[in-house]
Amino acid sequence: MEPKDHAERVEDAPTLPSGAMERFNGYGVMGLPFASGHVLALRRFSASSIGPGYRSVWHRTPEGAWTFYADIDPMHACSRFFGSDVEHAVQCNIEIRWPGPRRLAVRIDDTGLEWESELAPTVATRALNAMASVMPDALWRNRRVLSLMAGIAGPALGAGRLGMHGRASNRQQFIANPMLIWTIPSSDARVGGVSLGPVGPLRQQARLGDFWIPQRGLFAMGRTFFETFDPARHLAVASRQGGA
Repeated sequence: MEPKDHAERVEDAPTLPSGAMERFNGYGVMGLPFASGHVLALRRFSASSIGPGYRSVWHRTPEGAWTFYADIDPMHACSRFFGSDVEHAVQCNIEIRWPGPRRLAVRIDDTGLEWESELAPTVATRALNAMASVMPDALWRNRRVLSLMAGIAGPALGAGRLGMHGRASNRQQFIANPMLIWTIPSSDARVGGVSLGPVGPLRQQARLGDFWIPQRGLFAMGRTFFETFDPARHLAVASRQGGA
């Protein structure tokens, strides 16, 4: 199956993994750095345990300022977990299309963002996907196993450091399960008509809390678990500018 086939499957039949944590299932671009210093990321969770499924685009400028776009209230999207590291949280329409089996297109009319990416398998992704396909569910939630996987996958993919578990910016513990992976060898992205330039690693790898942005573009099918929100321990902050 191609990435488009997997995406259509989770769109047609949204399902949540079991558990008591806040849970999300779908696909996205884990992170895509550009040689110019810009970074883009995408989350499309067709199933969410805290509300409707949603789309979210993350954009970091070369100066390090993050803006999170989402098509639902930010506190029911990614800003719920990373808002304290985000300058702006914006609610707007986000369009996702699949022009081809391995071609992903994202558009936000409100900001003039137009972004197309070509996905590709490699020897490393095929090996990692084969390993992931036989892992029992319990191992996907075992932090020691996830640390070992991240330690293998980061260098194998040329992606730098990867964080498959840890603490999000708003202090919730998280577990990330990228169960199928493809690389992004090329991408054309524009914001307000200005090109972000060619893809390429950053001088210093970016992160949000303990989630490290890959130094190579990666697309994943997977699921994510977050500690259930507790106002006594976690931050109810959607962005630095917007507050709670």
